[in-house]
Amino acid sequence: MIASSGVGSSWDELVSTALLGTARRSSTTPEALLDAAALETVRRRAGLRPVAAVAAPEPALDDARPALPAAARQRLAVLLTDRAGSGGTRRGSAPDLLELLPQWLATANGYGYAPPPELLPALLDAARGRTDLRPQVLTFAGPRGLWLARLNGDWKFALRATPGAGAALPAPDDAEGVGRLWGEGLFAERVALLAAVRVHDPAAARSLLAGTWRTERAEDRLMFLDSLRAGLGDADEEFLEQALGDRSRNVRATAAELLSALPRSALAARMADRALSCVALDRAAGVVVVEAPHECDAGMERDGVVAVPPAGRGERSWWFGQLVESAPLDRWAARFGGRTPEEIVALEVADDWQGELHGAWCRAAVRQRDTAWSRALLGPPTAPGAAGPGAVSLAERAKLLAALPGAERAAWVAAFIAAHGLSEAFQLLGVCGTPWAPELGRAVVDALNIARDAGSYPWSFSGVMGLAERCLDPEEAVRLEGLTAAVDEPEGAAPGAGGYWAEAFQRLVGTLRLRRAMRDELAPPGAG
Repeated sequence: MIASSGVGSSWDELVSTALLGTARRSSTTPEALLDAAALETVRRRAGLRPVAAVAAPEPALDDARPALPAAARQRLAVLLTDRAGSGGTRRGSAPDLLELLPQWLATANGYGYAPPPELLPALLDAARGRTDLRPQVLTFAGPRGLWLARLNGDWKFALRATPGAGAALPAPDDAEGVGRLWGEGLFAERVALLAAVRVHDPAAARSLLAGTWRTERAEDRLMFLDSLRAGLGDADEEFLEQALGDRSRNVRATAAELLSALPRSALAARMADRALSCVALDRAAGVVVVEAPHECDAGMERDGVVAVPPAGRGERSWWFGQLVESAPLDRWAARFGGRTPEEIVALEVADDWQGELHGAWCRAAVRQRDTAWSRALLGPPTAPGAAGPGAVSLAERAKLLAALPGAERAAWVAAFIAAHGLSEAFQLLGVCGTPWAPELGRAVVDALNIARDAGSYPWSFSGVMGLAERCLDPEEAVRLEGLTAAVDEPEGAAPGAGGYWAEAFQRLVGTLRLRRAMRDELAPPGAG
């Protein structure tokens, strides 16, 4: 029947005919093609041979964590399946559920809840699509999530993101088991093992690494060396000093960075001596004078100074900045006659070196998490201009803020917003703790309200509005009710601005109410 109809007998021929169209073949009609396809389908199905049976996988490990409350379980299902914000638009008053999932996961992990087994596939799919979700999803998914990930190639990221997930690690005090896995394990397992031993016994981890250091590949040495950031202390100095002579430039640079974070290290002292020799106070003129290095010698390179500057940077300024950012900040007071950080930063710097010097001090303050110097470089939030003293940019100010206590950080940003508005504050808001302190929340809402009343272009504030939805205290919803109504647009306002602002505040209030409901549903285990 098939041959007489003019249609090829193989499945590939049938597909080819269907794609090209039956009009290309004078002897073939659409009806004949469908008949042939039906017959070939039956033939293919009847001809399948059963495959050999395989052993069933071992069952997943038990998860001893408490189960979610029923309401929270239902909420998670909604967040995973009905994501109102997944279309990418910020119009409309519906909350963006996709952006609430990270908060929900953080709260659930904080209480130590276990996930509902039936939602594990959706959780892993969500993490597959959003890398920022992966750490929290994998923590929440627990051992059953890893068990599933081994059975589905789409979820292999879970195994890569969880070093040692393929095998159980020995106890950190199991010397025989640790030694065997360190000598024979896969790279990911060895990274996980080193991190685990480092937490338990920093000296043992350091000894483990030193024993095989010379035989490791350069890229592996770099990764292992980076693990010393956790619990970094003066006892690590000797090993890091040896790593300064490594044949890999990246390893040398990482070792130098870690040593510069140890204010009492010999490297920090050497860098301080070099940096201080470049800077002096002209007491007669009351200005800071800079004489940058004229060469980058072998000793500087060994201590981590990169000799070749990036495109557009002068060599001397490039070397000078690296010396200053690696020098302990507490050495500068004596250089400037016992002055405080605020007094030092306030000094005029001659010959256009102020930006380079202050920028290097800023990087040093961030690296050393020095609160006093961070305050000095930030300057008062009400000072004219959005940038801080010297040439400290908003991005640098955001990093400096992270060194301040949370309450002080929030108060500083609130004062900055009151003085400068929201257009320059987005990066600063990103480093404030959540939920925002009441003072900061009020400053943000007041600034948004002022922008609305002024007829400002509404889409310029969509980023801040998104932050407010995630970071405002949910209790602020009541106070915001009065802002949800549409207002008359002032003359010169952006077309449609009034309606957009009304939608935005409605979405903000709705999101805050939803976050409050989520918080109440995720009560601590045993509460109530």
